[in-house]
Amino acid sequence: MSTINQPTISTNGIVRPTLVEVDLSRLKENFTAIRQHVSPAKVMPILKANAYGHGLVPVAQWMESLGADYIGVAVLEEGILLREQGIQTPILVLGGILGNQVPGFLQHNLTITASSAEKLCQIEEAAEQLSVRARVHLKIDTGMERVGVHYYSAESFLETALKCRHIDLEGIYSHFANADELDLTHARLQLERFLEVLSFYDKRSLPYPPLRHMANSPAILQLPEATFDLVRPGLLFYGVYPSREIPRTVGVRPALSWKSRVVYFKVIKPGHPVGYGSAWQTDHMVRAVTVPVGYGDGYFRSMSGKALVLLRTKKYPVVGRISMDQVVVNIEWDSAYNDDEVVLIGEMDGETITCQDLADWAGTIPYEILTNINTRVPRVYIQPGDAS
Repeated sequence: MSTINQPTISTNGIVRPTLVEVDLSRLKENFTAIRQHVSPAKVMPILKANAYGHGLVPVAQWMESLGADYIGVAVLEEGILLREQGIQTPILVLGGILGNQVPGFLQHNLTITASSAEKLCQIEEAAEQLSVRARVHLKIDTGMERVGVHYYSAESFLETALKCRHIDLEGIYSHFANADELDLTHARLQLERFLEVLSFYDKRSLPYPPLRHMANSPAILQLPEATFDLVRPGLLFYGVYPSREIPRTVGVRPALSWKSRVVYFKVIKPGHPVGYGSAWQTDHMVRAVTVPVGYGDGYFRSMSGKALVLLRTKKYPVVGRISMDQVVVNIEWDSAYNDDEVVLIGEMDGETITCQDLADWAGTIPYEILTNINTRVPRVYIQPGDAS
């Protein structure tokens, strides 16, 4: 097989002007705030999709140093990478799996999501062949319709799990579809369905699997009855709220800042359009700067004509269409110089541009903004005590 997953940028110590800073102290503060809020339940930070753009391996290493109970990822390969980098914390892979992937889970001591009786049997068979015990969490579909056994036909699934001799049934879980909405009718219906499934154990006088879990970030904030034994904060762990409207019952702050620098300064005359498609032009003389970031980095083209940046403590508009690698910023007749810092997400002397701002400009959600900051953008980690 050809080599895959080659780095997209040099790692020889040269850092691009466009970079992401991750404040590890803020991750710690957020983790602690969530842990205190849900105590005595355990906390499983979700590190899928490159830790929501924050960097999978460094964030996992930081979480392990802080004593995280569990780590959640989406795919087998994320879990394997963490094991290869020395992470010993239990890791649950949340996504659906293929039967031929099961040995990879077992060889790397990864916890498996079993989403059907067929998958359970495949896990049981592989564990027996490898003479190991498989750690498994059962996935129940209470209203998401992705993976998992439907709540109304879960009884035979749970009975199958009880018969497995090479499986340690560590958990059972479901996932909310609408816990981020102010109307929690459907979320509460899902919770009711999950409780109905759990009654299987009550009726047989059996203990529950040790880890019952359902609460994602929105549910942590506004559905405390869904806490159970463990919660799964994703966006909230990184200090971003799922929406502007959701109650902020846990205090968190963003850990990620996205920054760049001015690389060019010019004066633009009236009648001289800016960028592809000549979509913007000024009717008076203005000063403008070029910043080396674009949709090739995850700075969405759909924000053209809407996005603002911070430069010299003020907000200025991005003008013209966002290019793959560059944007132009109109600073009117203010001053700016090459190498001046530009904040795309973050704070500058009391002014702030948030991930939610970018999501609003792009017509999307904060999750998509963070997870689309790609690997061409280097991550720099601010250790506790470092000056930012």
